[in-house]
Amino acid sequence: MNFFSGKTVIVTGASSGIGKACALEFAKRGANIVLAARDPKALENVAAQISSISKAIPVVTDVSREDDCRNMVETAMKHFGKINVVVNNAGISMRALFEEADIKVLKQVMEINFWGTVYCTKYALPHLIASKGSLVGISSTAGKVGLPGRAAYSASKFAMEGLLQSIRTENLHNGLHVLVACPGFTASEIRNRALNKDGNVQGDSPRDESKMMQPEEVAEKIARAVMKRKRDLILTADGKITVLLSKFFPSLLDRIVFNHLAKESASPFKK
Repeated sequence: MNFFSGKTVIVTGASSGIGKACALEFAKRGANIVLAARDPKALENVAAQISSISKAIPVVTDVSREDDCRNMVETAMKHFGKINVVVNNAGISMRALFEEADIKVLKQVMEINFWGTVYCTKYALPHLIASKGSLVGISSTAGKVGLPGRAAYSASKFAMEGLLQSIRTENLHNGLHVLVACPGFTASEIRNRALNKDGNVQGDSPRDESKMMQPEEVAEKIARAVMKRKRDLILTADGKITVLLSKFFPSLLDRIVFNHLAKESASPFKK
C-alpha cells in the first residue's frame, strides 16, 4: 500500500464510473489525486469523498480542449510538484451504423477519446519521464476488435493504443512505464451517455449493467497493474477470449461479435 504514498496521480473522466473508482482507489493507497472532468459539482463531490483519506484537487477539464489539458497538468505541478501516474480515462461512446452516423459524431468521439489522450499525455510526459512514472490508457476490447455499430469508438481506441505503444517504445530506456488497460464491459454511465447517429445522447443502456464488472474491481486491478508495471491488462473472460479469437480465428470472431451485438435492445443492425 505504501507504493503510492505521496505520489501524484492524475485521473481524467474522474467524476464517475471507472475514473471515479480509480481516483478513490489510488487515494486509498496514499496518492495525491488530481481530478479532471467537465462537471465541477461532480468533481467537488469526489474530492470531498477523498478528503478524509488523502489530498485531492478538482480541475474542471474538457479533454477535447488542448488549453484545458495544459492547464490541468500545470495545476497539478503547482500543487504537488510532481506527476507520477496519468490515467487517461475520459471517454465517450457512440451507437449507430457508420453509414448513418453524422460525421460530427465521429469527430466528437475522436476528439475526446484520442485527442484527449494526446493532449494530456503531451503535457504530462516530461514530468512522467522525470519521475519514471506510469502512463495509463483505458482502452477497451473495442480497441482490439472493430465493433459493429461503434465504429468511431473502436477507431478511437485503436488510435489510442497505437499512440501509447509508440510512446512506450520511444521511451524504452527512459524508465517510463506504459499500461494499456482493457476493462471489457463495465457497469458505468458510458452507454447511457453514448451518442446516437445524430449526436444526441441515447439515454438508456442497451445492456444489463447489473451483470457487468463493477468499476471498483476494475480500479483495484488497474492500481495493481501500475504497481507491477504491467504492459497490458485485459479484464473479463469475454475480453480475453475476444483477443485470443482475434489472433487465431478472426472470421469466426466477426460472426460471434455480430450475432452478440445484434441481440442488444434497439440494436442499430439486425441479423
